Amino acid sequence: MENPPKIAGVGTSVPKTSYTQQEMIDEFGITDPRIRSVFLNGAIERRGLSLPPLLPDGTRAEETQGDLLRKHTRNGLAMAREAIEACLKDAGATLADVRYLCCVTTTGLLTPGFSALLIKELGIDVHCSRLDVVGMGCNAGLNALTAVSGWANAHPGELALMVCIEACSAAYVFDGTMRSSVVNSLFGDGSAALAVISQDGEGRPAPAGDRGPVEEPAPPGPALLKFSSCIIPDAVGAMRYDWDDSHGKFSFYLDPEVPYVVGAHAEKALDKLLTGTGLSRSDISHWVIHSGGKKVIDSVRANLGLSRHDVRHTTGVLRDHGNMSSGSFLFSYERLRDEGVATPGEYGVFMTMGPGSTIEMALVSW
Repeated sequence: MENPPKIAGVGTSVPKTSYTQQEMIDEFGITDPRIRSVFLNGAIERRGLSLPPLLPDGTRAEETQGDLLRKHTRNGLAMAREAIEACLKDAGATLADVRYLCCVTTTGLLTPGFSALLIKELGIDVHCSRLDVVGMGCNAGLNALTAVSGWANAHPGELALMVCIEACSAAYVFDGTMRSSVVNSLFGDGSAALAVISQDGEGRPAPAGDRGPVEEPAPPGPALLKFSSCIIPDAVGAMRYDWDDSHGKFSFYLDPEVPYVVGAHAEKALDKLLTGTGLSRSDISHWVIHSGGKKVIDSVRANLGLSRHDVRHTTGVLRDHGNMSSGSFLFSYERLRDEGVATPGEYGVFMTMGPGSTIEMALVSW
């Protein structure tokens, strides 16, 4: 691609309330040693969450599916607003510059979706093109970024915005089983936004009338060179978010073999991404990988021959926030960007994994 789209800014947001793993054990009175071990040995220290309301006896209320959907909407909009505002400030842009809005979520279903609600709430131009990517899971950030990159490439100088909105607190079932406990020990709430633009003149967003002064943008981010997908049909049921008749709500399921399935296909997915580029694995200087869980990260590391340093931001995000589904990799990218170690001419790989089972990758260059 002669003039590939570039990342112009990034912004993230988490809830105001967060809990350590021990606090979660105490909140829900978990005494089973096996389940306590799941919470305490997953390389997670703290997660942003919105827990069910407290009852007079000090226990937590059981939320209906309606309660959870309202939480999804309320908390999702609040986090998305903060992430978008931070992203636009980082890009030196304003809401008036946004020409394309893509919203990604897995933790609830809304019609109209977050894109319409955010356009109304934030006052984005009503002619803004939009897309909602719903239900694809933890890999969905890169699925959406493929579409955002394509739109930006077709509209040089116009700002495209992607925002991942995951209120994982709205996707929980508390029943004391190992199945639900694995999920409850892993996921946290978070939102992340990414601004993308193809160069036009100076590479800044096209003028949007008299918008007043804008923030000084951060240094240009990497160019989005290529995307690839690898779906593993034999593992289609290994990660599921579906209806649970026994609880009358949706619930998430993770097969214990997920880390090994993902790891075993990581090399194949990377080979597909690098085919035709003239690059080899040794040419990749930076890795931005979804914080799917300790075992997932370890399996990917082992199969791709990565060092602990290569995945330092992935493990750091997992430690501080847990798995925030589709937007997790953008938290890792933000940390890499803030670190300031990427230099012109270097290459990086973004990698997300999720239901399908699926591995998504993107090749970027600074």
